[in-house]
Amino acid sequence: MAAHPLVTEYLRLGLAFDRLEEGFVDAYTGDPALRRESENAPKPEPRALAHKAAALLKDLPDAGLAPERTEFLDAHLRALECSARKFAGDDISFIDEVRAYFDVDIAPGDEDDYREAHRQLDEVLPGEGSLFDRITAHRRGDEIPPERLRECVDAFSSALRELVRERYPLPDHERVEYEVVGDKPWSGFNYYLGNYQSRVAINSDLKQHLSQLPQLIAHESYPGHHTEHCRKEAGLVGAGQDEQTLFVVNTPQCLMAEGLADLALKSIVGPGWGRWAQEIYADLGLRFDGERAERISTASAKLLGVRQDAALLLHDRHRGEGEVAEFLQRWSLVTPERARQSLRFLSSPLWRAYISTYVEGYRLLGGWLDQAPDSADRSDRFRRLLDEPLTPGAIRRM
Repeated sequence: MAAHPLVTEYLRLGLAFDRLEEGFVDAYTGDPALRRESENAPKPEPRALAHKAAALLKDLPDAGLAPERTEFLDAHLRALECSARKFAGDDISFIDEVRAYFDVDIAPGDEDDYREAHRQLDEVLPGEGSLFDRITAHRRGDEIPPERLRECVDAFSSALRELVRERYPLPDHERVEYEVVGDKPWSGFNYYLGNYQSRVAINSDLKQHLSQLPQLIAHESYPGHHTEHCRKEAGLVGAGQDEQTLFVVNTPQCLMAEGLADLALKSIVGPGWGRWAQEIYADLGLRFDGERAERISTASAKLLGVRQDAALLLHDRHRGEGEVAEFLQRWSLVTPERARQSLRFLSSPLWRAYISTYVEGYRLLGGWLDQAPDSADRSDRFRRLLDEPLTPGAIRRM
């Protein structure tokens, strides 16, 4: 089936951004000739890409595509137009940049919510010393011995894969390979390779924790990024929606994917995931208090907006990095080293707005999933996130 001409031009446009910033194209599984064409072409001018995005937006309503495809392309062309204007040097406010990229409006969080999170953490971790000292000590005790990391990753990947394949069938030959890397601004990253294969990199610069590893594997693999890519490749791409062969950063696609992935463990295991993880660790000879981990996770979820607030301080209010680092340390209860790691992510020209995908994606999709009247409906809603080309605007209308 030949691709729609406008969709082909959308793919050319998206692929061109990788020539401006390597890594802008997160995944591409479409016609390799288009990729080669982009790689062999002269480096594009950002202003020309902005004009092309605007022209495609103008042609889109008359392109004869189904409404859901039109809405998807409209949102993504607007995001790419903004990215091109940023590359061209246009002065775009941080809030407007986030709105164009991810189709959400952001605002500072409520520090009263953060104080309530601290109060709940204080209850879960009683004892001597400040809350920061107690949670720092807890995190240190929660670290996975580096020599045990690989077997822990494999155990949770296998357990989650089994749960996912029962509820959301996957192609028989789908696979995830894991590797440990360093010098990255993130804790984990899914590289989707196409043909139902992923490579998941786990950052060795950040200590990996017993309480966080189940969430990390669910986020990157089952039923998160890898599962979504596989099911969309089998379903949407198989049905001729070639726009789904391209995944580029700073688009609504990212907000939907990160929100889905952050809700993955809660959606596939549900309440009680701590005890579930505790049993898996026990089989490996590792002690883990699953109930306490789950309570800490619930309280910490109220601190989700802190890093977005930090981005607003840095880019919208133009506060210094020292002040922003102190803000992160105070409310996120992290060490200066961890705050600097977060600042590295927030300061990256490519990734600076990306924190909003986690914050607003979790809020938007989590709120929609929580509206489900029962577990069966919630499971079906999560399936729709895996399978359909939904946008933030589409979720808001539901």
